[in-house]
Amino acid sequence: MSAPAPKAASSDPLPHPPKEQLPDISYCITSPPPWPEAILLGFQHYLVMLGTTVLIPSALVPQMGGRNEEKAKLIQTILFVAGINTLLQTVFGTRLPAVIGASYTFVPVTISIMLSGRFNDVADPVDRFTRIIRATQGALIVASTLQIILGFSGLWRNVVRFLSPLSAAPLVGLVGFGLYELGFPGVANCIEIGLPGLIILILISHYMPHVVKGGKHVFARYAVIFSVAIVWLYAFFLTIGGAYNGDKTDTQRSCRTDRAGLIGAAPWIRVPWPFQWGSPIFDAGEAFAMMMASFVALVESTGAFIAVSRYASATMPPPSVISRGVGWQGVAILISGLFGTGIGSTVSVENAGLLALTKVGSRRVVQISAGFMIFFSILGKFGAVFASIPAPIVAALFCLFFAYVGAGGLSMLQYCNLNSFRTLFILGFSIFLGLSIPQYFNEHTAIKGYGPVHTGARWFNDMVNVPFSSKAFVGGCVAYLLDTTLHKKDGSIRKDRGKHWWDRFWTFKGDPRTEEFYALPFNLHKYFPPA
Repeated sequence: MSAPAPKAASSDPLPHPPKEQLPDISYCITSPPPWPEAILLGFQHYLVMLGTTVLIPSALVPQMGGRNEEKAKLIQTILFVAGINTLLQTVFGTRLPAVIGASYTFVPVTISIMLSGRFNDVADPVDRFTRIIRATQGALIVASTLQIILGFSGLWRNVVRFLSPLSAAPLVGLVGFGLYELGFPGVANCIEIGLPGLIILILISHYMPHVVKGGKHVFARYAVIFSVAIVWLYAFFLTIGGAYNGDKTDTQRSCRTDRAGLIGAAPWIRVPWPFQWGSPIFDAGEAFAMMMASFVALVESTGAFIAVSRYASATMPPPSVISRGVGWQGVAILISGLFGTGIGSTVSVENAGLLALTKVGSRRVVQISAGFMIFFSILGKFGAVFASIPAPIVAALFCLFFAYVGAGGLSMLQYCNLNSFRTLFILGFSIFLGLSIPQYFNEHTAIKGYGPVHTGARWFNDMVNVPFSSKAFVGGCVAYLLDTTLHKKDGSIRKDRGKHWWDRFWTFKGDPRTEEFYALPFNLHKYFPPA
């Protein structure tokens, strides 16, 4: 038996005290910066969300049979819908400064619809593209009902109320860290552009504020604008200098600044409208598969909402507020289906990371960014200029922003007892399986062209393969299951889980700050009181 530990002396170092609100935030959720700063910061959020908005259609549209014209229209539609959904979420949803944009979670189901044999007999490629989009419309419209029902009925509130800091840590952490495949592998597609972009971003945001006196806030807050402008100009000079003449097509597409094909294809002015591609095509199997993707996005965005609240220096959102946000996210998926974006919507993880970089968590800034999304989606030529940023520059931004969100998940452990073997088991096991299981599913798909579950029912395959390919979903579900079932009745376990720190936020009236951050505007909380 080991000897007892000596008593702590008064000179022994003390641990850092837990903080319910992140300190050193320049502007929190309810304190907007001056209008000139807010507009610049809003434009920066617009630049960051362009990455996913452009990358997903650029990968999918050519496979669907679409040309650059269809790709430009689809990007405009996604931007327009993202602006509307972001405004709805920040005004009526959680009221957190969360950008609602395109989601990679829905991409596997969209690809499955695209590869279904019922479109093989369509000779015209553009017609085939249109029919695939209409099929995704039908699936998204049906799938949206899941989040709408779970959110607005309060059912998801009953799930979230059992969440603790211990089970939230793997969920939020893997929401960020789980997207590592979109980081440096994208940088390496054109290392001479991506790596300088990453280095310059770190230098401007974290080193320059300590070197240049008086410029601390300028460099930290606008590091994205500075670094993107510098590296984009550098890539432009490489392009016109002929550095990539004669290179492979993939290299030119990644490195050159004139290969996106968006500026020439985008119309000058175009307002997207519902059912612009035609009436939706409904298929029961595809709807069920998309519904499972919607459920995975629901779990992931629950973690993203917690990360956003952390970096906006807000308190933990009550379960009723998260449930309300999920309901409005279901509305966002419905709007995506009506307009025909081809993919569903969820919380933008990269924009959550931008909140951490700038230390500005203002709701007004994100609402201004929504205005930029709508404005540049209508003025297609101008929006296409910014959408033509080379993908390795975007991947460099992802490396930092996804890391910030993952670190936000790790910060939840400040409330937990890390000297408890129960805590260490749940934490380590859930993170390990959250990385290992999706690795197996994704590796199997990459090698064989289909997931481990491969039956004659394509919709059933998607319903199993899609959730087990999501790191945040697997890790979060394992942590939640273990944390709520393993020795839960032991009195000391509650404190080890960190549950006592969140007790006051589990009801809307439990803490006065909750109403300040999350109450509905225009006195709507009188008509829609939180449970």
